[in-house]
Amino acid sequence: MASRTSILTPNTLAGAAAYRLAKQAGIVVGASLFMALCAYVTIPLVFTPVPLTMQPFGVLLIGLLLGSRMGAAALMLYLAEGAAGLPVFSPAGPGGLAQLLGPTGGFLMASPLAAFLAGWIFERRKTAGGALLGCIAAEFALFAVGATWFAAVMRVTAMQALALAVLPYIPGEVLKVALASAIASRWRLKRN
Repeated sequence: MASRTSILTPNTLAGAAAYRLAKQAGIVVGASLFMALCAYVTIPLVFTPVPLTMQPFGVLLIGLLLGSRMGAAALMLYLAEGAAGLPVFSPAGPGGLAQLLGPTGGFLMASPLAAFLAGWIFERRKTAGGALLGCIAAEFALFAVGATWFAAVMRVTAMQALALAVLPYIPGEVLKVALASAIASRWRLKRN
């Protein structure tokens, strides 16, 4: 009588792990490209070097949909692409390392942390409220790091940084938070 062999042989397990890793890598690369598209939706403002972009929306959505680890990985890849000189940052800035080290660099460098926070909170509270809370925490991280960096680079006071790099953007960020949390909540409902 022929013996039955398990489908879960070491080769099959290794193949499944390699497939899962390749799939995750593809998702992370795709998310970094989505961020580049969000960066190109830019409206320069005359009163500040910080343009109005869809990047925060991309950060929020990536963190919520990919989760904490993959979301942060996608944003780290995005920063690496930009630092290497690929044209992935907002065209309103100089690009490359100059953009990372310039007035808006803090917002960019905070994006992996923000995506991680949004994803981490949503992973634990898989509700519309959890998505909203994750987005709000992520926005606080973006604004805290971004405004602090802006103040240091531009040599302005905290109040000036708040006036130039935070307050003008709050109405738009409220809309981005609402949209990202609504999309993520609906996506989670469809998946379950």
